[in-house]
Amino acid sequence: MNKKDKLKQIIHKYGHAWVLLYAFIYMPWFMYLERRPGVRHFIIHSPLDDHIPFVEYFIVPYLLWFAFIAVVAGYFFFTDKKGFYQLAAFLCVGMTLFLIICTVFPNGLHLRPHTFARDNIFTDMVRMLYRTDTPTNVLPSIHVFNSIGAVIAISHSRALKRYKKIRYSAYMMAFLIILSTMFLKQHSVTDVIAAFAMACIIYPFVYAAETKKAARLSHQPI
Repeated sequence: MNKKDKLKQIIHKYGHAWVLLYAFIYMPWFMYLERRPGVRHFIIHSPLDDHIPFVEYFIVPYLLWFAFIAVVAGYFFFTDKKGFYQLAAFLCVGMTLFLIICTVFPNGLHLRPHTFARDNIFTDMVRMLYRTDTPTNVLPSIHVFNSIGAVIAISHSRALKRYKKIRYSAYMMAFLIILSTMFLKQHSVTDVIAAFAMACIIYPFVYAAETKKAARLSHQPI
């Protein structure tokens, strides 16, 4: 096989990498929202937020979110092109809606503690997070939404159905990540609920419609 044929084979095998170009839409838009001046932010708050304590140890699952999403996306990219497209569609639609919401409805939080009861490596990591991530553009929570998307993709994977430990570990990781957004005071309960609501709206268009179609075809006579 010559170099030209090898290149064609690689393009055919990994042509779905074009989806990754979405980062060139998302990141500039998000950075603009984070830095735009003279904007009044609507403060998000739920009475439940006042009953959730700050727990610095949740910085671990919060930061593991980046690896979690990358690993799940990478798995589907290399092993399941159809599953990757579905995951990408779910995430990209949700993140675009998030950007639109934050553009027309600037929002933020006043939940972060000014001082910490303890001084340890975990609170140091939280301080670093607070310095690099502004408490704005929080509704709905992308940490939560993308974690839900990863869990849905895993649950729909036929190949992963026989690996219960992997699936349940992923579900637990997503659960801890969702909790971390609230226990680190990075998000309000309202942000979390909004992320679940957005996931429920998008899910039928990406996954449920295909499931119904498959069910109808399974009842067709052979």
